[in-house]
Amino acid sequence: MSQQAATSKPSLQGVRIKARKGAVKAQAKHEPTVFRDQLYKYFETVNPGDFDAYTTKLIQAGSSLEFLKYADVLFEIILVGGLLQPGGSYVDDGAPTSPFTIFNASEPVQTEEIKQYVEVLNKLIRRYKYLQKPLEESSLPGLLQYVNRWTDAQKNKLCIAVGLLIATGLANASCLASLTKDHLVKNDVSISAITLIFRAYLSEQSMDHLSATLKRGGIKDLSAFFPPNKRDNRVLEEHFKKEGLPQVAEWWTKKQYAAIKESIIRELAELVERGESPDVMVSSIKALLDESPIPDTEVIGCIWQGLMSSVDWSTRADQNEGLALREVTKFAPILEAFTSGAKAQITLINIVQVHCYEDTRIMKAFPQILKVLYNKDVVSDQAIIYWHQKGSRPQGRQHFLKATEALVKFLQEQEEESEEEEDD
Repeated sequence: MSQQAATSKPSLQGVRIKARKGAVKAQAKHEPTVFRDQLYKYFETVNPGDFDAYTTKLIQAGSSLEFLKYADVLFEIILVGGLLQPGGSYVDDGAPTSPFTIFNASEPVQTEEIKQYVEVLNKLIRRYKYLQKPLEESSLPGLLQYVNRWTDAQKNKLCIAVGLLIATGLANASCLASLTKDHLVKNDVSISAITLIFRAYLSEQSMDHLSATLKRGGIKDLSAFFPPNKRDNRVLEEHFKKEGLPQVAEWWTKKQYAAIKESIIRELAELVERGESPDVMVSSIKALLDESPIPDTEVIGCIWQGLMSSVDWSTRADQNEGLALREVTKFAPILEAFTSGAKAQITLINIVQVHCYEDTRIMKAFPQILKVLYNKDVVSDQAIIYWHQKGSRPQGRQHFLKATEALVKFLQEQEEESEEEEDD
């Protein structure tokens, strides 16, 4: 073997040399700034306010820049105008603010102008669909947790944009969970932000649409955006009414009513099953209402539903009417405790009307049920007469009005006799 062959080194041609971890990390740290600088070059020839041109340039940039790898960086640039470091402050490397960012919108902030920025994002994400997932799962939650870092005007712009992004289906409401962090909640930042987001959303969609979106996003408790000392339904309701969003207040109130009503129905079913007395049932319901009050008209409906759902209807069809009358007689003291007002009494009559209309097994028993409720002082003669004259529901109206004619006539005669006796 020659001396040259003995001293020659083995060839590494075609083999990739793995860089040391420290060198990779050092290089990676500067990559977002390189991406930013490259993106800025695409914006150099665009006139400020030319949203179509910005859309075109962003779509062009996506064909050569690694949008997927730098999705968070891309959205930081577009939404807040620059790169952020941990903690929410801007990377201080002397770079200018992005020529295209929502923070460039004029002040005072106009929702219509923010819509133009959101439409650019909409077109960009339609072209590069892979950007939607990082936007809603990473970028928006990350930016919202730093919402206290910006000026009021900047915060307004970002929150309006978030509301519009969620309304147009570009993001999921789950990103709003970031606003429940303690440092945002305790200083009322979260309340302010969520109000702006809802207002922007409702400029595009209905309250029902927002409700469904919040449910899909796992946002169940609006009070979580309020400081602990303000987590009261009345405070929440008053806040949204004051902010010109009565539909949010009404929706939240109904949502709370529904939860309380479910609790009452569940509690009644358990008490009936245990064979508790009417007094115990009344006390139990009142205890629930002391904790979470709801109007009498709402209470009546769930009491009736809770009591009637406990009835065992597995009897002969020809005995159902008699069974219904026995159950109403038994439960009358419970109903009577919550029907002191005329409005609650008429509400109960209508609930019974609709129930009998929907459950044809006891449809014919309606006049007798009404008579039992009258005899047990659950409803007054005036309530029955008012219901018959102008307070009935459309469901089966003509049938029930005709079926109760004799009872109403009797009550009217009784009332006339009482008036004559008083005159004498």
